[in-house]
Amino acid sequence: MGRKVWARTVYVGLVRGAGRVARALGVLALLDRLAPHSRRAHWLRSLFAIHDLEGLVALDVPWWTYRAIDRVDAFLAERPAARVFEYGSGASTVWLARRAASVTTIEHHAGWGYKMQGLLDRLPGLGPVRLRTVLPDADRVTDPLYVSQKKPEQGQSFRAYARAIEREEGQFDLIVIDGRARAACLAHARTRLAPGGLIVFDNSHRCRYREAIESCDLRVERLRGLTPSLPYPDETTLLSAPGPEHR
Repeated sequence: MGRKVWARTVYVGLVRGAGRVARALGVLALLDRLAPHSRRAHWLRSLFAIHDLEGLVALDVPWWTYRAIDRVDAFLAERPAARVFEYGSGASTVWLARRAASVTTIEHHAGWGYKMQGLLDRLPGLGPVRLRTVLPDADRVTDPLYVSQKKPEQGQSFRAYARAIEREEGQFDLIVIDGRARAACLAHARTRLAPGGLIVFDNSHRCRYREAIESCDLRVERLRGLTPSLPYPDETTLLSAPGPEHR
């Protein structure tokens, strides 16, 4: 086990232990009452939901920076008929399904996809969600654009995954890139982004994504700051296409 993985595992274990104590003392119940009215309370409550899918769903929050969440929430509020495509399912899938007309989400991990589908089937009040599982490529692909750099899939190819959006009809108002081979996903997502549309590119501070973001022909807005369930700031970047009046 690598040092970073070990540190993360220890941290999550400590937080969950602290969460049990906080629940017994009534601290979590207090934060639950305050969270809808206070960003700080919401963030503090979310710290106890790290790597907890149902916990983040209960808080009605995706795992992006709060600044990005606010921007996307306003974007969707102005577009009740919005079509959404998402690379990488999770709490964000549920959050989007509560706000968009339809969501198509692509998942590379069969076990996680099964868990997500079960959760989606149980939750009431969601818009139409279609979850597709697209596994890593069986054949070796030499193009480094499609090769994942994230363990445990490091070195595996995700060409079919990145190109999954091309199997869908039409354009999308919002595209979320929060899975594997993100630079490749951005290249393919750009061709299906509607005029005036928005791409959410999460964890955009990572060096391996810099060239893809800076070389795309979209307006780039980096939103760094407080992030649900994380004790440190992160960065989510919004990439916006010009509206039809500028085309």
